[in-house]
Amino acid sequence: MASIKNLKKDINYTLGDIIGYASEKVDLKGENKEVEAVIDETINTFDDLIGKINAKGVENKKAHYKQVSAELETRANDLIAKINKI
Repeated sequence: MASIKNLKKDINYTLGDIIGYASEKVDLKGENKEVEAVIDETINTFDDLIGKINAKGVENKKAHYKQVSAELETRANDLIAKINKI
């Protein structure tokens, strides 16, 4: 892991792109309710992951940040799958 700053940027850019992709679905299909739910879930995911990065008292920081990075990938893939089902 290069730095905490880069991990935060990865989270921001990845989840921002997902919100942008979901917004395009609203424009194309007009499925507002389902897309809004995915956008809300994306925002909650962002808050959760940033909270985990900022957590104090973590014993093994390197392992903790790797786990957060892996969780970002998993959750982002789940969110994209949900958007594609709409």
